[in-house]
Amino acid sequence: MSTRSVGLGVAAVLVVTGSVTLLPLATGGDAQDDAAPSTTPTTAPAPRSTAGQKGLGAAKGADEEKWDGKVRILGDGSTSYTGPQPGQLKPERLKPGEKPPQFVVFSWDGALEGDDRLFSRFRRVAEESGAHMTFFLTGIYLLPKEQKNLYQPPQHGVGEAAISYPTREHIRMTLEQLGKAWKEGHEIGSHFNGHFCGAKGGADWSQEEWTSEIDQFYSFVQNWKTNTGFHDLDPLPFDPTREVVGGRAPCLEGQKTLIPASKAFGWRYDASSSGDFQLWPSKKGGVWDLPLQMLPFPGKDFQVLSMDFNYLYNQSQGLTQGDPARYAEWRKQTRDSYLAGYERVFHGSRAPMFIGNHFEDWNGGIYMDAVEDVMRDICRREETRCVSFSELTDWLDAQDPEVLAQWRALDPAQPAGWASPGT
Repeated sequence: MSTRSVGLGVAAVLVVTGSVTLLPLATGGDAQDDAAPSTTPTTAPAPRSTAGQKGLGAAKGADEEKWDGKVRILGDGSTSYTGPQPGQLKPERLKPGEKPPQFVVFSWDGALEGDDRLFSRFRRVAEESGAHMTFFLTGIYLLPKEQKNLYQPPQHGVGEAAISYPTREHIRMTLEQLGKAWKEGHEIGSHFNGHFCGAKGGADWSQEEWTSEIDQFYSFVQNWKTNTGFHDLDPLPFDPTREVVGGRAPCLEGQKTLIPASKAFGWRYDASSSGDFQLWPSKKGGVWDLPLQMLPFPGKDFQVLSMDFNYLYNQSQGLTQGDPARYAEWRKQTRDSYLAGYERVFHGSRAPMFIGNHFEDWNGGIYMDAVEDVMRDICRREETRCVSFSELTDWLDAQDPEVLAQWRALDPAQPAGWASPGT
């Protein structure tokens, strides 16, 4: 059946805009585990307003060419430049008529390492599966609660957030995971800061307000030593002004004004649009638009958005811990849905597949288990590449735009014939 003839069902549509308003906050916590940090900065923090100076691909490439092999400590010592990121996919233009790989991108919103150690778990799964992933970091997950007045969210009071500030121990754990993840080839992107949705959330923000939110995200990453007092920790092994080139907005809201704001920082993609069929990506406002996707939902006559919470919404009606007697059934249904989406495009258009997740134990952790099963199953299959969003955008930029336009017109289950113009 053509994907475009399938109804979406009321639940699937509703959850697109409301999916993350019910997220539990247990992993963030408010308790502070360590002594209060020093509030005396060792160096001046980076300026707030730096729009237009971030993530510029041309500048990044030139700097890498001149790299002398020496680590450069940046700012207050929170970050550093250690050279080009290891192990990245080399983008090469396909030859005329050549079939593209089946790209799959697994991404994680928030990227906090909590007591459940899910960040480190999926780093291990990725290593064993030959996969790269994208971790969309929430900026205030590097900011202790006692320093929350440093956050000035758009349209909200100073220090306000719709999520909990992390414990100091969780900040330490998250910093360790971020550094290891980057060295292993994973991407660090942005999930912004306060996770505001609905009224006074991202959809209501102006371009200037998004610019402030992005500036503050960079500041929290670049100044975590000053803000936490954790001067015993090594700097992150990457410069976020070079490496952060995209993000996903909370609740998938605000793309209209977010894109022009993020483009001024040199960002190359946005993953904030709310669901689309499994189509080849296109650009919106000059950046790649990489939306979550509608996937077959076994046993239902509609499709479901490719994010863990949307499966939960349809299975346990939004309850984060539903009927345990149905966990095995729901886990299989989720896994089979991901695999059905993969099989449809692998044998069809080869459109990249996007799967979004949160580090949560919803419904007994079945969504974590389903994603792990799928990663271990598909990422080492022939002609399949599990990559980050930044690797995918590098590859897309290397392709013939006319060929991509041809593929974009395909139904997901429709093979392209893989012929370029004039062949």
